[in-house]
Amino acid sequence: MRIRQITEDDSDNYLALCKQLDQETKFMMLEPDERTIDDDQQKNRIQSLLASGNSMIFVAEHEKELVGHLGAFGGEFRRNRHKVHIVVGILQKFTGKGIGTALFTEADRWARQVGIHRLELTVMTHNENGLALYKKMDFIVEGTAKDSLLVDGTYVDEY
Repeated sequence: MRIRQITEDDSDNYLALCKQLDQETKFMMLEPDERTIDDDQQKNRIQSLLASGNSMIFVAEHEKELVGHLGAFGGEFRRNRHKVHIVVGILQKFTGKGIGTALFTEADRWARQVGIHRLELTVMTHNENGLALYKKMDFIVEGTAKDSLLVDGTYVDEY
């Protein structure tokens, strides 16, 4: 398993990973038919992200296949450039193998190098595996957003 920063050359494989995650789990933001970005648009987004200085996507690669990612998306303004919002997804057949820990470890190392002060994320309150990983990585629950998402016709709370 290799954890590394994304490159522009990863755009098509990264898009395929995200679409597969949309199919596999209801814990990601997008439903399977909502991701309408194409390869060129994805490549442009990666270029912009890499140029920002306070955002990065880390990918987990297994035998040249992308099997997981962690996106750290930084604030755009002086008042919030010091923090990033984390989005993480790992293909189901690769969960429980330390990939999440490795992704967060690499993201934390990067954040310190570029002067990021705060890493934050949201998680559905019933996502037990996600919660376990985030607690392991020293995230704390700062509050509960009631009825934050609508998943399959049911409102879901998030921490």
